[in-house]
Amino acid sequence: MALNEGSLAERHLTALRGALGFLTRAPVGHDERAWDAFRATPAAFPAVGWIVGAVAAGPLLVGVPAPTAAFGYLLALYAISGINHADGVADLGDATVVHGGPEKRRAVLKDTEIGVGALLALGVVLVGVALAGLALARRPPGGALGVVVAAEVGAKLGMASLACLGRPAHEGLGSAFARHPPARLAGPAIVAAPVALLGAPAIAAVLGALGAAFGVRRWFDATLGGISGDAFGAANELGRLAGLHLGVIAWTLS
Repeated sequence: MALNEGSLAERHLTALRGALGFLTRAPVGHDERAWDAFRATPAAFPAVGWIVGAVAAGPLLVGVPAPTAAFGYLLALYAISGINHADGVADLGDATVVHGGPEKRRAVLKDTEIGVGALLALGVVLVGVALAGLALARRPPGGALGVVVAAEVGAKLGMASLACLGRPAHEGLGSAFARHPPARLAGPAIVAAPVALLGAPAIAAVLGALGAAFGVRRWFDATLGGISGDAFGAANELGRLAGLHLGVIAWTLS
């Protein structure tokens, strides 16, 4: 029994390492075993959210002026998470503004060129995250930490929801993840559940992130007939943005 428990723990740690290697810039290495374990373990998505949120919130806790803390948060966030997910927002921005049917939009999603829609989408996300960071920097540090962590956990829970509820539009990164039955979403939900202990603003942040992921999935289903790798990146970035702002609003009203 002990061997089985140890093997289970090892599989979860391997999945977490694979998730960190894919979702962040943490120096954990990349190997096929960790990647396969991550793909088989949707609960690893929100587990990474706890880590990314805790790291990114650091500048909001050190007592520097609010604009500096907000800028530091933005830098820390993308230093740990990288820019791979932002590519999903950029592609979504271009595909949203292009004229044409699903084939034209699918072609734009695969195009490596950056258009006006991509620049606008990225600008809105970056400004939105920075403004949320500014609002949080003017609040007590403990609450700011809770909202930032909850927004990250919620964004990654949204990605897990795509993996468990979405259907792939074609073979690729989306199909590599979107192969789990809906019941597998219970695991990610359990990993994210302790967010409720952080208070109402944190709960609002998770709900906002999930709402954004639902919207992304609906857009991809309606436009392309299913999700792709870009859907995961867009759900992460837009989920974080929505989560931060709903957390700030809930904090202001509480």
